[in-house]
Amino acid sequence: MGLELKMEKHVKYILSIEKKNDDAFESVVMEHLRLNGAYWGLTTLDVLGKLDAVDQDKVVSWVLQCQHESGGFGGNIGHDPHLLYTLSAIQVLALFDKIDVLDVEKVADIASLQNEDGSFSGDMWGEVDTRFSYIAICSLALLHRLDKINVERAVKYIVSCKNLDGGFGCTPGGESHAGQIFCCVGALAITGSLHHVDKDLLGWWLCERQVKSGGLNGRPEKLPDVCYSWWVLSSLIMIDRVHWIDKEKLVEFILNCQDKENGGISDRPDDAVDVFHTYFGVAGLSLLEYPGLKAIDPAYALPVDVVNRIFVGK
Repeated sequence: MGLELKMEKHVKYILSIEKKNDDAFESVVMEHLRLNGAYWGLTTLDVLGKLDAVDQDKVVSWVLQCQHESGGFGGNIGHDPHLLYTLSAIQVLALFDKIDVLDVEKVADIASLQNEDGSFSGDMWGEVDTRFSYIAICSLALLHRLDKINVERAVKYIVSCKNLDGGFGCTPGGESHAGQIFCCVGALAITGSLHHVDKDLLGWWLCERQVKSGGLNGRPEKLPDVCYSWWVLSSLIMIDRVHWIDKEKLVEFILNCQDKENGGISDRPDDAVDVFHTYFGVAGLSLLEYPGLKAIDPAYALPVDVVNRIFVGK
């Protein structure tokens, strides 16, 4: 194959983004998404075995400044809280084994975003999406506070979003999409409810996402994108159907999306790199058991050793 992961260059790329601003990872992506960017960048470093290259205290201090008085987190200091950023905050603190700096009961108030039908709103404005079901379940599981929600109702709502093709949408009747499938399968995995999934039917739909280049797309007739190396692969692993795709061709596709000179990974070969696709490319390679990378948990999207520390080590 002749291709290899440029690990050192990807580490330098992530660190160069951090150094563009004095305030931790504040310059990683657009202003309102900075906490997500911190999660993508830091998790990439951890999977590459280089998390110690950042100033842990500085990052933890900045993350805590993004917390809102409601207990949830905004995407940046002074921004409104949302489930999306709250999970990223918990995950970043988990990487550093610092979840204990949180007032866990206060953060667990995100349970109040569960609706009567079991669905979740992302924030006080009320948008409902199965992404938010996954995020709430994953967040509360990491905090050991899943008992704060009605898990049975949450599972029932997710199952109501299952389609005839075996996939899942963002709401009942919504089109199947690989990103939503990850959210629904991940939430079902965390709650021990994977028996609701038709694994062969869903596995077929997911492996059909692989195109001639080896890359994966999110829906039929779409272009491949490195980020689906995560959304599709993690789902296939959780339902034990990952052997249905050509792993070698997918590895080759991801490696072809690297900037071999300056580091970073793009959505498709020769496009501009960004931290989002760098994370999902490296995480995808980890799921494919690429040599030299730490193993990553397909449901929690954190390195396996971090997840074990949370659920086994304490």
